[in-house]
Amino acid sequence: MNRKTIFEEAFFEQATFNTRRHFLKQCTSGLGGIALSSILGGCFQSEQKTVEENPFAVKPPHFPAKAKHIIFLHMEGAPSQLELFDYKPELAKLDGQLCPPSLLEGKRFAFIKGTPKMLGPQATFQQHGQSGAWFSDYFKHLPELADDLTFLKAMHTDEFNHAPAQLFMHTGSARVGRPSLGSWITYGLGSENQNLPAYVVLVSGSEPSAGKYLWGNGFLPSVYQGVQCRSKGDPVLYINNPNTIDTELRKKSIETINKINELTYQEIGDPETLTRISQYEMAFRMQAEVPETMDISTEPAYIHEMYGTEVGKASFANNCLLARKLIEKGVRVVQLFDRRWDNHGTDEGSGVDIGLRRNVEYVDKPITALIKDLKQRGLLDETLIVWGGEFGRTPMMENRAGDNNTPLKGRDHHVDAFTMFMAGAGIKKGYSHGETDEIGYYGVKGKTHIHDLQATIMHVMGFDHEQFTFPFQGRNFRLTDVSGKVIREIL
Repeated sequence: MNRKTIFEEAFFEQATFNTRRHFLKQCTSGLGGIALSSILGGCFQSEQKTVEENPFAVKPPHFPAKAKHIIFLHMEGAPSQLELFDYKPELAKLDGQLCPPSLLEGKRFAFIKGTPKMLGPQATFQQHGQSGAWFSDYFKHLPELADDLTFLKAMHTDEFNHAPAQLFMHTGSARVGRPSLGSWITYGLGSENQNLPAYVVLVSGSEPSAGKYLWGNGFLPSVYQGVQCRSKGDPVLYINNPNTIDTELRKKSIETINKINELTYQEIGDPETLTRISQYEMAFRMQAEVPETMDISTEPAYIHEMYGTEVGKASFANNCLLARKLIEKGVRVVQLFDRRWDNHGTDEGSGVDIGLRRNVEYVDKPITALIKDLKQRGLLDETLIVWGGEFGRTPMMENRAGDNNTPLKGRDHHVDAFTMFMAGAGIKKGYSHGETDEIGYYGVKGKTHIHDLQATIMHVMGFDHEQFTFPFQGRNFRLTDVSGKVIREIL
């Protein structure tokens, strides 16, 4: 083929792209996409933002907030309320008897087979404080705070398996893809400290069943997802510069990258480009402040004794101390996930007797220390504390093999009744809301759903949960989906 023919072919090939016939024939799917995007509202904001706009600038809530910060202590696996806070002497009388058919009919359980035996409480209970709150003997320290806590004793949920129930608790949906509670709050309020992430996640043990979706941003801009930090080693991976890169060179490289990103945003308008710019800038600022904030070695000896912390080790106690330090620095949302609470009794020491007692010993002292420490620093008045698992445990035994011969004392997952507690900003002190029946199977008074809890958290943070929405795929979404009521009795 000669040179002239090549140029002619190139000319005619280019010309075809400029014809109406090509446009209508080849671009119909693009036209459909444009039309559908217009109808549904698309995934992008309708209004293009400026590059200079800070996604973490402090924003006003719907009304004056009681809390500026929140610490959510999630006991992944679901602690048994019947051995911790929900005192049921009648259940003790039924210990070893076959479960009545009425408690099994029409119910779905994760592992129960056949007809299990009832299992009485494995702990002893005592009332504490002026409020007379019930605590089991598994706790040695938390009862000191009886008059600072509010209990929700008739919580219920829709999901009986761990991952969906955790997603439901933290995102308002049992399916992946929705923004987490922390993402909603940081999207709505911004951050008081521009040098630290607004939303920090600390994990002890292995990662939760539902994984990083529990602190994901869903359809919100990805800048609002939680940042997972570590209590051992570098708090954030790659927080330090490589040996051949100094701070000045790092700064220049980020400035250059962000200039390219700015040009890309001006051309395309994708809000995720703004997220990328913000993340580069945040990462640079974090290099200066995160190592100091996440260093617990400078804390005085009495603080380490109070929490039970050990410098250089990864632990729930260390995470509790870090939570206080982060709140002190202005971080908006801190979530602690501790995975050890799935007490099925499938092997020796994993039941609600030995296993659960050991679990409580691991968290009792640091949780108590965290609340006391916030209180003595004047931070509890502006910080909301939430504690609990994703569901409760059954009054009957696990009976996984269906033979009632197991000597191990485990309980199965239970959606109809469990206990959570709250403390701090905006929450009534020394109060117990809700009540279960005589064996702790159903809520009979003051029943509260997961969406009610979420609505209440949003209220304390200054938001009307019904009005706090984000447009996505043609409709406005909110954390509480289409339900949820603020639990005003505990405010």
